[in-house]
Amino acid sequence: MVTTVVITGSTRGIGFGLARCFLERDCNVVLNGRSPESTRKAMEQLEDYRERVAAVSGDISNREALSRLYDEAVSHFGRVDIWINNAGVGHEMRNAWEVEHHELSQVFRVNIDGVVSGTIIPFLRMKEQGGGKIFNMEGLGSDGFMLDGQTLYGTTKRALTYFTRSFAHEARGTSVQIGTISPGMVVTDMLFRTVSDGTPESQKKKQFFNIMADDVETVAPFLVRKMLATTAQSPRIRWLTKPRMVGKILIAPFRKRNFFL
Repeated sequence: MVTTVVITGSTRGIGFGLARCFLERDCNVVLNGRSPESTRKAMEQLEDYRERVAAVSGDISNREALSRLYDEAVSHFGRVDIWINNAGVGHEMRNAWEVEHHELSQVFRVNIDGVVSGTIIPFLRMKEQGGGKIFNMEGLGSDGFMLDGQTLYGTTKRALTYFTRSFAHEARGTSVQIGTISPGMVVTDMLFRTVSDGTPESQKKKQFFNIMADDVETVAPFLVRKMLATTAQSPRIRWLTKPRMVGKILIAPFRKRNFFL
């Protein structure tokens, strides 16, 4: 039986990288983006897989849009085996008191409301079908790490981690696996925004990211392989583990990289 995967926020970045990797492993994939234009462009890039890929646009902070995404996936491929809540939005590098209220509302709506509803809706449907896997994407702040200018974004990711683990504990004994995936520091537009102000502090961050970060093509295959293989009730899949961080530090003097050219 072919595995069907739904990935929110998958028209670019790590979400798109995951989609491509699942397709390369002969899975069906349903893409999701906020606008028809974004999903159309993503579909064009995956033309070679057109028989196994579909796209549904919609704002995942809206429960109706999430339900429609699930329904469309079932309509195309018969069922959903893996659901990944990857969609997230950030804000400009500003102190918490400097972020406009409308921007704050959007960050919390997508990163918290979207994940909560994006876990509950597929969970109930997967219980009915007899099983499935739900993964929520961790990010900066999930482990308590603090970065000035990203307090509000980090708060949402910290909340996501607690929610996922607590939800999985409540759902123990069911046929649905609920876990987190952590890609570490991935070279995407969101990472570039954290070093875009040209200050000396940004230069230090660039040096750090050039040691610790990885591109999507490196991280995505690892995450996909682990998600497909895991049988744990509440899996925690991490790319940037402590041993891997130590290894990066040790080889840094011999490996020169610059993601910010």
